[in-house]
Amino acid sequence: MSLTTNQDSRKLAGQLIMIRFPGTVLSQEQADFIRDSGIRGVCLFRGNMTDAQQLTKLTTDLRAAMGSESLIGIDQEGGAVVRSLWVPAPPAAMGLGAANDTDLSRRTGAAVARAVKALGFNWNFAPVLDLNNNPDNPVIAERSFGADPYRASELALAWMEGSEAEGVACCVKHFPGHGDTSVDSHRDLPTVDKPLAELDRFEFAPFRAAAPHAPAVMTAHIVYPQIDPDNPATMSRPILHGILRTQWNYQGVIITDGMDMHAIAGHYGVGPAAVRALVAGADMVMALGTTETQNETLDAIAAAIDDGTLPIEDVQAKLARLSALARRYPCQAHEYTRDTADRAVMAEGWRRSLTALGDVQRPAAGSKVRLVARQDVVSDGVSEAGVPAAVVADSLRRLYPDVELVTFADADSFDWSALPQDGRFTFLASTSRLRYGAHPRANWKPDLHLALWNPYQALDIDAPALMTYGFARPALDAINAWLSGDIEATGRCPVPGF
Repeated sequence: MSLTTNQDSRKLAGQLIMIRFPGTVLSQEQADFIRDSGIRGVCLFRGNMTDAQQLTKLTTDLRAAMGSESLIGIDQEGGAVVRSLWVPAPPAAMGLGAANDTDLSRRTGAAVARAVKALGFNWNFAPVLDLNNNPDNPVIAERSFGADPYRASELALAWMEGSEAEGVACCVKHFPGHGDTSVDSHRDLPTVDKPLAELDRFEFAPFRAAAPHAPAVMTAHIVYPQIDPDNPATMSRPILHGILRTQWNYQGVIITDGMDMHAIAGHYGVGPAAVRALVAGADMVMALGTTETQNETLDAIAAAIDDGTLPIEDVQAKLARLSALARRYPCQAHEYTRDTADRAVMAEGWRRSLTALGDVQRPAAGSKVRLVARQDVVSDGVSEAGVPAAVVADSLRRLYPDVELVTFADADSFDWSALPQDGRFTFLASTSRLRYGAHPRANWKPDLHLALWNPYQALDIDAPALMTYGFARPALDAINAWLSGDIEATGRCPVPGF
């Protein structure tokens, strides 16, 4: 190919990035930016969505702006990490791990795909293949299918098979493994300093199993010093090209995690980091920042194409893989006809994932109960939301009309001993991802702990617990079914310590 002009290089660069933008409609300015820059990939978040009618129009407008080989992505993992809230709510990966049924996992993946495909998406950034064996992991936890490499791989691949059967591309993440970290890469740059043999046996195992099947792989913003001490995996040629492409012969698309995350933007700068990721072997960069940082990314990639840092032959190979992905998973918004049936699948998953820890007891019918929960609705930056205490209280009121709600602003200063000793059965509902500190660990004594998000919180409080691995409505329904005696908590937490 002859040397490109800068304008041509910028349009090539545009095909190698995925953007986000604010708002629920595609403005003319945004559409012009997409067309003028040659962008073919957009990831939508909850702030882009209000209802099915609005969202289907938005994805239709995006497809008109990006063309027939557009890639419209979403993080619809399940549990706390879902973007579209009105479609059937999938259980978290760890909930499916607790249920331990590959058929249920496959049916769940298919149901998720049917809903997002009807809304106009053709790419779902799921399932998570990280093996969570670190109780202090601040960002993975219930997003993982478990800690056993073999079983987690089976469940994740079954979920992926379900999605594939419905025509939605999966993207397994976060290669080569984010489970054994105690730092959130949204906030800083984690390190996993394990020998290669241990990484190969543990972290790598699910990704190696998925490599022949996964349409796409998302990289982790983590440094693995035993492989590449100088670069996080997202920018590491020994990891992306050496292991994934060469050793494992992976033929699908490699996409980075969000390059606006502090692990990257705060250490390397978005433009230089994007070039380094593409040189390392990524096919597409998630440029999820502002229009300003997206332009910075486009300019840096275009300059790298012009000066040969990104050889045109490599660019063409990346574009071919992205085009093949888009052609294999064409999608247009259409009527969703399986809502009722898919809600039944999801409800089954939430019920079968319900896990008991300790000697759990049900309050008698008609008991006066107390619910203690956080005042605020907490987001961890990935989930975008939590569950309000009042919603949990209203759910319990379906069984117990007299529910006293007590909320706290700060767990480390809340005085549990100040609660009245009035014979009420006291529930604690944990509605954030954060682990508890020393004060609540030593002093809080609920009759039953409802661990509605991070299952490791059940280990923090010295009380019987029910773990749901998520806080969606069907999780609360599953708790009520257990409280009513309609079901038992048959799930088994698939990580060490329980």
